Amino acid sequence: MSRVFWDTNLFIYLFEDYGVLSKAVGKLRSKMLDRGDQLLTSTLTLGEILVKPSERNDTELCRKYERAISTAATMIAFDVKAAKVYAALRSERSLKAPDAIQLACAASANVDLFVTNDERLQGRHVDGIQFIVALGRVPI
Repeated sequence: MSRVFWDTNLFIYLFEDYGVLSKAVGKLRSKMLDRGDQLLTSTLTLGEILVKPSERNDTELCRKYERAISTAATMIAFDVKAAKVYAALRSERSLKAPDAIQLACAASANVDLFVTNDERLQGRHVDGIQFIVALGRVPI
């Protein structure tokens, strides 16, 4: 069993129709379930997912997304441990704050794999994360 952290974009692809990307995420999730992998994400993911339905005042879609994420994944909070990792990551000034928060939350949870569709994060070394891989390069 592996601990796999999904960046926000993977949930968006899972919930909405993004063609090939949605199929890739569906296949990844299916393989994870077959292996018994644990899915993790951060509370930031939930916040980011809720932006568009909140703009439209779609409370039912907000509830649906929250229920889906909280049922499927363990949500990691941005706590003191994550804040310290965040500070180290941001001190480099090469990451945007949301990316650093996601990586910090994943690192604080000691994940095996961080999956994103942001190629800029691929291969980056962060203590507490064994591998950071772009969706197109996930060894499914």
